[in-house]
Amino acid sequence: MSWWRPSDVGYAVRRKLDDMGYAARLFLRLVQLAGPSFRRFSLVRDQVHFLGNHSLAIIVVSGLFVGFVLGLQGYYILVDFGSDQALGQMVTLSLVRELGPVVAALLFAGRAGTSLTAEIGLMKAGEQLSAMEMMAVDPISRILAPRFWGGVIAMPLLAAVFSAVGVMGGWLVGVVMIGVDPGAFWSQMQGGVDVWQDVGNGVIKSIVFGFTVTFVALLQGYEAQATPEGVSSATTRTVVMASLAVLGLDFILTAMMFTI
Repeated sequence: MSWWRPSDVGYAVRRKLDDMGYAARLFLRLVQLAGPSFRRFSLVRDQVHFLGNHSLAIIVVSGLFVGFVLGLQGYYILVDFGSDQALGQMVTLSLVRELGPVVAALLFAGRAGTSLTAEIGLMKAGEQLSAMEMMAVDPISRILAPRFWGGVIAMPLLAAVFSAVGVMGGWLVGVVMIGVDPGAFWSQMQGGVDVWQDVGNGVIKSIVFGFTVTFVALLQGYEAQATPEGVSSATTRTVVMASLAVLGLDFILTAMMFTI
């Protein structure tokens, strides 16, 4: 007796394709609602404050300690080659190219993404979204779109704060605690970091991660089962799927940026 039948496989594949098609249509709908969302900018502004300001504490603290670790580890690596004066360049490139966008996106998924999923899921469980539809109010336009664009705006800002605080953390460890020459720290950083190729690539990554994490969070909340267990499962899926998507997209974007 076989454990599976071809019809079961076909049904599973068809369901997965249906889910992917629905997600693609919802994403395109949210993108198309950019104009109406920004015409009611107060809704987007409130979401930027909610998602960004409430995530700021964990971003700042995490960025500071990541900078501490980069400064300490980088110094002991570079000093073996007599290049400890390049500590500022190494810390800054590590942050603006990779760690700033990636770690900030992971923290954003864990803090703001779960909050979005739980909020939308609870609204669905409380039949608030159904009530809006009964009043001829589109919940995607009124509820999802402002949160989507608020997350897209907040994510690059948080990544920039993470990188800036991380650089200051590396400076504190390298210059204040270890004794690296401060002039060399800043001059090497300014001479070795290109605004367009290094900082610009990091900004592009953070924008892509903002689209990805926010959309995953909204999709999981909007499609959550209207039960406490369903909302809990959707919140867990948000963290897992958004984190994996960020790491996978980081590899793809890095490969594209360094080969084009």
